[in-house]
Amino acid sequence: MELIKKIKQAEAQAQQIIEQAKAEAAAQTEQGRENRLKALKQAEQQRKKAIEEAVSAARTQALAEAENLKAQAEKKRRRLYDKANAKINKAAAKVMNYLKG
Repeated sequence: MELIKKIKQAEAQAQQIIEQAKAEAAAQTEQGRENRLKALKQAEQQRKKAIEEAVSAARTQALAEAENLKAQAEKKRRRLYDKANAKINKAAAKVMNYLKG
């Protein structure tokens, strides 16, 4: 009788250990899943931040380039204006000399 009682007790303990192991395994699985989701979210945030930084840098570079191109265009316009103005003055002087002359 005593032996049967000990066997049943051992079986109950074994069953309890099995249930506890299952619960721990399930908890570890859930924790692993949560860790993966957290890592995925962090990676997504880092990706978005990197994209935003790249867009911002590109925007800054594009604005600087546009300002540079505007300055170059203004210099060319001034040279062209000065060149045309000099020719106009020269032509006007010739006409005035012709009329006077």
